Amino acid sequence: MRMLIILLSSFWLVTTAFAAPSNGPSNLKNNKAIFAGGCFWCLQSDFDKVPGVISTISGYTGGKVKNPTYEQVSNGGTGHYESVQVIYNPNIVSYPQLLNVFWHSIDPTDASGQFCDKGAQYQAVIFYNNPSQEKLARTSKTALLASGRFKQIATKILPEKIFYPAEAYHQNYYKKNPLRYRFYRYKCGRDRRIKEVWSH
Repeated sequence: MRMLIILLSSFWLVTTAFAAPSNGPSNLKNNKAIFAGGCFWCLQSDFDKVPGVISTISGYTGGKVKNPTYEQVSNGGTGHYESVQVIYNPNIVSYPQLLNVFWHSIDPTDASGQFCDKGAQYQAVIFYNNPSQEKLARTSKTALLASGRFKQIATKILPEKIFYPAEAYHQNYYKKNPLRYRFYRYKCGRDRRIKEVWSH
């Protein structure tokens, strides 16, 4: 337990040094981050709850097919992942804090997809768009492995590619169709599995 506390404290110091929000005036503009973590309805809902997140967009990225449709991506073979683009204010929320939200919104051990959604298109991925994001993402993954909580982590860390917004009916689905969304999330066992993964 003492070693875990030391490791997590070290990670906190490193990430704070790189990307902690500033309390004073800043010229920083809103930043962008992209994550894949299974169903984008759920990931969008999770990130929308985070103070400092300005907006989120459900979409597809990582593949070579231009302007893919939901049917193409969900059927597999496009190389794309269901993803969420997060626009955030770095003076309010840091990139390491977003990484923490991401990790606790997925099952890092699942290489076959996420929860009830299986296939490469539903795998968990952190997409970086600059060297700082890459370093922080890899540092956070290393810290999780070093903590001893997980024997292996299947989540990938990849360079950002063109992000294609999903169809309009997928955007903010959890707001437009709250009953269907909650039923899907429950039946998929997302929250139940997250609790199992992160409570031990």
